[in-house]
Amino acid sequence: MSGARSRGSRSGLGAPRGTGRPRRDRRVIGRGGEGLAGALNRVVGAWSGVRITPMFGRWGYFLGGVLFGTYPLRPKSHDLWIRLSREDQARALKLAGITPHRRFAARGWIECRLAEPEELPWALKWLRRGYERARHAREEEG
Repeated sequence: MSGARSRGSRSGLGAPRGTGRPRRDRRVIGRGGEGLAGALNRVVGAWSGVRITPMFGRWGYFLGGVLFGTYPLRPKSHDLWIRLSREDQARALKLAGITPHRRFAARGWIECRLAEPEELPWALKWLRRGYERARHAREEEG
């Protein structure tokens, strides 16, 4: 070979691999969410000790190492997942629009649809209960 460098090399011609146009999700993550996810992230992120992390296409709401809720990154998805105590889960499942989580219902998870801004206070009420459950779990650990 003559001294020509490949197109993908760092010091060669052109941009290195993987530096093309960023995916939309990455821009949304950088802004902390958009639409209802952004509003939800701003409120929940202000709660003491909460860490919000993107995971598997969803925002994960953590208190320490305890996951207590998730919401989709994509603005067209609207299913909020919340982990509750057994008592709160039973209470929530009596309400219209709340269903047991399709895979993790036995662990206290519920699913509900959060698609309109008017539903945000209602969803935050249940997320707060999930947060309190996670707080008590952390206190019991140690």
